[in-house]
Amino acid sequence: MTRHRSGRNTSRRDGTAPIAGLPVNKNDEVVLDIIGMTHEGEGVGRVEGFTLFVQGALPGEKVQAKVLKTKKQYGYAKLLKIVKASSDRIGPPCPIYDQCGGCQLQHMDYNAQLAWKRQLVVDNLERIGKLTVAGNDEGGSDGLNDGQDGRPSAGILVRPTLGMDEPWRYRNKAQVPIGVTDGGLVGGFYARGSHRIVDMETCLIQHEHNDAVVAAVKSIGRDLDISAYNEETGRGLLRHVVVKKAFRTGEMMLVLVTNGRDIPHLDAWIGSIREQLPQVASICHNVNTKQTNVIFGDDTRTLWGRDVIYDYIGDVQFAISARSFYQVNPAQTEVLYGKTVEYAGLTGKETVIDAYCGIGTISLFLAQHAEKVYGVEIVREAIEDARANAVLNEMKNVVFEVGASEDVIPKWKEQGITADVIVVDPPRKGCDPRLLETILQMKPERVVYVSCNPSTLARDLRVLEDGGYRTVEVTPVDMFPHTVHIESVALLELK
Repeated sequence: MTRHRSGRNTSRRDGTAPIAGLPVNKNDEVVLDIIGMTHEGEGVGRVEGFTLFVQGALPGEKVQAKVLKTKKQYGYAKLLKIVKASSDRIGPPCPIYDQCGGCQLQHMDYNAQLAWKRQLVVDNLERIGKLTVAGNDEGGSDGLNDGQDGRPSAGILVRPTLGMDEPWRYRNKAQVPIGVTDGGLVGGFYARGSHRIVDMETCLIQHEHNDAVVAAVKSIGRDLDISAYNEETGRGLLRHVVVKKAFRTGEMMLVLVTNGRDIPHLDAWIGSIREQLPQVASICHNVNTKQTNVIFGDDTRTLWGRDVIYDYIGDVQFAISARSFYQVNPAQTEVLYGKTVEYAGLTGKETVIDAYCGIGTISLFLAQHAEKVYGVEIVREAIEDARANAVLNEMKNVVFEVGASEDVIPKWKEQGITADVIVVDPPRKGCDPRLLETILQMKPERVVYVSCNPSTLARDLRVLEDGGYRTVEVTPVDMFPHTVHIESVALLELK
């Protein structure tokens, strides 16, 4: 490790003094080895035991970096030069990758991304969950302790990450913030670590049709002199353009999110959209007048066309409204739900409870293989969509109820409803502690945990293990290639 200093213990330009005793100060240039990567995709290096996080650096690399900020235990540095590159480094194909905050791993070979994501799951299970993972190789088992069923007799089997054959153009939904640059309407993604909008004409993880709709709406907006919303002043009209694409049916929905109910030149806008974008089957308008980072407001109306578009996951059809949650990667959603059904071990005779059921996507997938499925979700609109989707698919063996899982499931138990399998698919914060208590009291034979956050997955698995379950197997599924996000499916069995 080498250092270049302009002078030690001098005051910083911001007037604050350096932290005493650190081996580096702000603005120092250092050469360091990258020994790991954080869950946010930053390279991890050390200078005399002091940790520096370097955006864009990969494990195994030697890099030159400039120290940007120091705290007592760690600091941040900017990548200046790659002295020795990792064999996993590739050239990112996106021309605005260095500016845009949408992707974090385009500079990393895709197979290496999959291996890193599996290791991220393993690290969380071991560090946060204090769980034992079988084996050390990519398959999760060294083969020495396998039982007759092929599973390790001790420790959790963590499978290789299930990736995509073609990990580009997979997103079926674009949510594009709108702003003004040099007097012109722009829309794209926020620059990394900021709310400055980087104008974008094409996004390599979006379906091409989403790009085309966003570009056309921006162009029409400029022609009609539509104002863009300003976060700082709270003024201006157009906040976001949201586009949804049904991969199987080809239908598209456009949602204009505005800071106010009145849209000038509305007929001209709708007419131009219909003329230029014949694939759009639904044009909706959402009003959000709050000074917030949340995209949607409470008021949504249909300006033209249908209220919903239709798509399929496997053989199950779904109606997608302007605000309904729907997985953004349809190909990998089928993989994720297929693994969920496999882990549920359904023979057609089971009763299944789906906590956090949303619009019923997993519930209806499970209902094809179970005797009865009960879905519960706290968002009333989602349950209304779920019930409509059950009717759409003529599935009569599924019941949906509004409420918190930890309140509704005990009520079901009092009514004599017992579950052979409970499936949970919580938000990033993980399961509510009372839901975990409810699962432990109900004692289903199997629990299938679908997670979008390895750290809360590990935390909750620890609780279930302490309550009498054994985590048998975990499969990571790459729903979001070229980003740091990873979904996982875990199978737990009652001891």
